[in-house]
Amino acid sequence: MSVHLRPEEIEAESFRIIEEELGPHNWNAQQWPLVRRAIHTSADFDYARSMVITDRAVAGAIEALKAGLGVVTDTTMIISGMNKERLNRFGAQLSCFVADPQVAKEAKEQGVTRSILAMRKAARDAANGIFVIGNAPTALFELIRLIREEGVRPKLIVGLPVGFVGAAESKDALRELAQEYPELQFVTNIGRKGGSNVAAAVMNAILIQAVGTEPAN
Repeated sequence: MSVHLRPEEIEAESFRIIEEELGPHNWNAQQWPLVRRAIHTSADFDYARSMVITDRAVAGAIEALKAGLGVVTDTTMIISGMNKERLNRFGAQLSCFVADPQVAKEAKEQGVTRSILAMRKAARDAANGIFVIGNAPTALFELIRLIREEGVRPKLIVGLPVGFVGAAESKDALRELAQEYPELQFVTNIGRKGGSNVAAAVMNAILIQAVGTEPAN
């Protein structure tokens, strides 16, 4: 490999290798870019088999972005990995409340994780429409509870927490939730794998598609 390749050339070659090595698949034109970027950022082809993407996940996310709805994450690592230039084109607020002093105080008082309180804070603001979880299973479990018990209705959930305690179970619970709320749109995967880098990659793939739907100036 030439060390003089530009970043966009490296990315294009990476995508070519992914598609060549993976071969035929059943992902549609909106879903495949999300799966491909998950593989690209992790070098893990398991995502081609384990990801679960609802039919209107990308369309719902694009609608939310065009409406200027906010994007909430469960870790600042996702914020660091997202393309701000593309996000700013839609005027969408990008937030993470895990480090919020009030969230930390209340979490300590209640004996729960800050991720739980961060989801509650985010859900109280109707201007937030996209919830991106790449770290804490407790955040995803709490968002599921908020949907069931408090009527919260995200436009999209990216549910990709990682780890050995609760990660796979929280994603199982999200998929089960879809049976109760068929209008719910989400991107998730089966199993323990996930992470902030994969969640950010999924959002970047969505943002690229969202920008592509804008009329040319």
